[in-house]
Amino acid sequence: MLRWLRRLFTAIGVLAFLAIVGIALAVWRLSVAPSLPATIVLSADLNRGLAKGAGQGALADLLFGAKPTLRDFLDALDRAAGDERVKGIYLQLGSDNFALATCQQLRDAIQAFRRHGKFAIAFATSFGEFGPGTRPYYLATAADEIWLQPLGSLGLIGLDAETPFLRGLLDKMGVTPSFQHREQYKTAANVLTETTMTSAQREETEDLLNQDEEQIVAGIAADRNLPPARVTAPIDRGPLLAADAKAAGLIDHIGYRDEARARAVARAGAGAKFVTLKRYLAAAGRPHSTSGPKIALIYGTGLVVESRTGDWLQGDDELTARRMIRAFAQASHDRAVKAILFRIDSPGGSAVASETIWRAAERAKARGLPVIVSMGDVAGSGGYYIAAPADKIVAEPATLTGSIGVLAGKLVVAGLLDKLGITAQSIGRGANAAMFSGLSDFSPAAEARLNAFLDATYAGFKERVAAGRHMTMAEVEAVAKGRVWTGAEAKQNGLVDALGGYETALRLAAQAAKIPQGKPFRVVVFPRPKSLFDRLVDRLEGDDSGEIGLLGSTGRAVSAISHILTGAQTLAEPGILRMPPVGDIR
Repeated sequence: MLRWLRRLFTAIGVLAFLAIVGIALAVWRLSVAPSLPATIVLSADLNRGLAKGAGQGALADLLFGAKPTLRDFLDALDRAAGDERVKGIYLQLGSDNFALATCQQLRDAIQAFRRHGKFAIAFATSFGEFGPGTRPYYLATAADEIWLQPLGSLGLIGLDAETPFLRGLLDKMGVTPSFQHREQYKTAANVLTETTMTSAQREETEDLLNQDEEQIVAGIAADRNLPPARVTAPIDRGPLLAADAKAAGLIDHIGYRDEARARAVARAGAGAKFVTLKRYLAAAGRPHSTSGPKIALIYGTGLVVESRTGDWLQGDDELTARRMIRAFAQASHDRAVKAILFRIDSPGGSAVASETIWRAAERAKARGLPVIVSMGDVAGSGGYYIAAPADKIVAEPATLTGSIGVLAGKLVVAGLLDKLGITAQSIGRGANAAMFSGLSDFSPAAEARLNAFLDATYAGFKERVAAGRHMTMAEVEAVAKGRVWTGAEAKQNGLVDALGGYETALRLAAQAAKIPQGKPFRVVVFPRPKSLFDRLVDRLEGDDSGEIGLLGSTGRAVSAISHILTGAQTLAEPGILRMPPVGDIR
């Protein structure tokens, strides 16, 4: 007991210290008024990546600052496009850390920035050193100058989708995967149940690769003023040395970082200074932030779960139903909010949590608020379920979406326990009491209940899509069956209304809110951020998103250890509305 109290007071002391440091940093930042030079070159290091959500969540953010977000990049370029002080942007990239749809969103923003008479210089030490560089190069072609370091390479080698299959290992371990799915393209469990791709999985993967390749080649060819054949030929010869890349017209200059930066200053004019996007936004302000009616921006990123399960210090990437309920409710009760922009980047997850979020969106619509969905890299399975009630759905051409299907099952570890010399006994009450136990496979009666559950969930999923998309059940079934589509295909199939990114969806949200073109409006993130003190308390006690705080973590750990020791823990997928990984496309 004394040890527990000592740990409690130590934790309180640590959190109090962090709170004092965080408050001091916040006061210092507010006391220093940001200023901007007369001539600006924006600077962005995209090798660091960009957070997809609102950029909050981890306690470490309070001390060391949150990771730059995709919205930071988009807002900074949107604001800078009309700022006469800003002459251009210097981009450092080369790492393969963005999915294709995010590359398209960033490319659109850079090209819109350039249409206002600004320049964009992209520099890379290497586009994928001894690794894939197709996507970062595709992103770089949105700039009007591309620089590559002398010994760097251009890893324009095309796309590859790799899927590891664990069935052989599981067989050797004595673990039996027991899963059911609806329908043939719902292949998320194939990594456990198969040793090779099924015909449906291969068909789907090849189609996605073809779609992505066409979009990449077309984009590079248009931006570099080359015929498509002049792009596909180097792909088959890649990776290319810097000199070969320049000779092929794929880059403009071979040089070092200091030379590329000097070129940016020269193009901007005498006295030009580099300014990071974060500093620029702090001084210039975000667009749509000062006056007018509100458009609520709600982020739905990560695996769909009922309540938070992530680490209290590091943060996580989960789309919790409880948080979404709070966000939609707050937006619905704010009289200044005239529309909701729901930004989804999720492979799906829990069916129950997806249904809960669907209901939250429906309730907001019932209160007269139009809901516009903007899809990121992925909005599949449960991620599409929660998008279905929207008035309009916007996706990038390369967004992975659809996957209207369902799966469920478990891993049976009885054979593994036998090999390890572990024995277990079970006593139950009820014919299906051990249905979800990993000690035995489904009985015929339990399997019948599982299939009834899958049939009902699949039918319910299709009903939600049919109602939201104004389609017949037959029309939904034709594009369902668990099939993953690109955004471009989803639009052709009636699952998406428009192709584009955040800016396109924001424009549609303003139209749905009946805000006259040219009139100011505000974009406000919901749920509203909590105060520093409240966030620290949440980390200690847990919050209404269901996260277990520091005080509850010991009990959770003991419970988990007990579960493992008794052999009663079920090994299964975390959710049943989960999009298949579709290989590692890179």
